[in-house]
Amino acid sequence: MKQVLLSVLLLILCTINTDAQNFELGSWNILNIKYNVVEKWSFFGEAQLRSLKFYNNFHYYEFKGGINYKAHTNANLSLGSGSYQTYREGGNFVLPKNNDEFRIWPQIIIFQSLGKLKIEQRYRAELRFTSNGYRNRFRYRLGLSYHFGTEKNNYKPYQISASNELFFTDNEPYFERNRMLVAFNYKPSKFTTLQVGYLHQFDYKINDETGRDFLQIGYFIELFRKQPSTTNYDIELKDNQ
Repeated sequence: MKQVLLSVLLLILCTINTDAQNFELGSWNILNIKYNVVEKWSFFGEAQLRSLKFYNNFHYYEFKGGINYKAHTNANLSLGSGSYQTYREGGNFVLPKNNDEFRIWPQIIIFQSLGKLKIEQRYRAELRFTSNGYRNRFRYRLGLSYHFGTEKNNYKPYQISASNELFFTDNEPYFERNRMLVAFNYKPSKFTTLQVGYLHQFDYKINDETGRDFLQIGYFIELFRKQPSTTNYDIELKDNQ
């Protein structure tokens, strides 16, 4: 298994080198933390940092947080908000900004299984307070994932996934963006997940973030509050879902 993982990492490094030379592969970095309060309620926080070239020409960052409610075994509701900052191209955080935005977004995620495949459908509405005025946007993402590897402690250490997301508005030209992602996830422990992926983003006549090809690297942590047997509020890491 170590040889398989090493081969995957070498393949990714070769891809990075080739894409960086030919396509100016950018970087897309994610840190996500989730804290489970009780079985159905949880909080989350996330930060992202992006560059248009390989860890150069940084042009975008965001930080956001919110609350999740598990309405059903196969359905999660969320309400989030955050700050989204987009800078001009041509360097690292070049001023003036293309967009300075505060965003509020409700969403619902529906899960189902097809054999060993897990299907995810995400619907999100965004209320966008931008430096260019108020806007609405609507997003739909369809994703597939497959877990594999020797199971231990009720989880499998590897996962491959693919998703496609469409962005729409209520003003012409209505269609804004298409975002595609292929990713490989590895759980070094039951408590954390590392993600490496390739993301392609196509934008149609919008003036915030520019579409490009990105290497995506993510680190996901889940925290769980124990049911109190005493008055102490202990926190333990919990498997990322």
